[in-house]
Amino acid sequence: MPSILVTKSSKHLVANRLTIAFAESATAGRAAAEYSMVEDSGKLLKGGLVCYDACLKETILGVPAEMIKKYTPESAEVTKELAHRLKSLIDADVQVAITGLTSSGGSETLQKPVGTMFIHLVTKDKSIGIKEIFKGSPEEIVMQTIDQVAQLLLTYV
Repeated sequence: MPSILVTKSSKHLVANRLTIAFAESATAGRAAAEYSMVEDSGKLLKGGLVCYDACLKETILGVPAEMIKKYTPESAEVTKELAHRLKSLIDADVQVAITGLTSSGGSETLQKPVGTMFIHLVTKDKSIGIKEIFKGSPEEIVMQTIDQVAQLLLTYV
């Protein structure tokens, strides 16, 4: 069952006749799945792309390999690029890209510990990126991230 924030943000999108698409890495399609379970999901959700492995960020979304190497697959820069490039694959009013570290084994550092999540939201006139550090299990981090996406949608769209 979607969270209260996901439900509120989806109603907001439907009321404003806006559609949404996702490019998801760390959340692995969970954001799109949550938005697929809300009332009127067919009016707002266009679709999503799971690009968990960095090679998919390059081959499907066209993120330059040099950018991924320079900033890492889990970075603000790559997340922004994913959001902007998603528009060419899925025509929606809002594109949301999510990357991050829900468990160890990625590009974590002292400055970017496990729990660091990057979200970038793009509309026709806005491009907003945030970095948050969440605590908990991988699933808890994912769900907190999705609620943060919902909050961004309510605030900026």
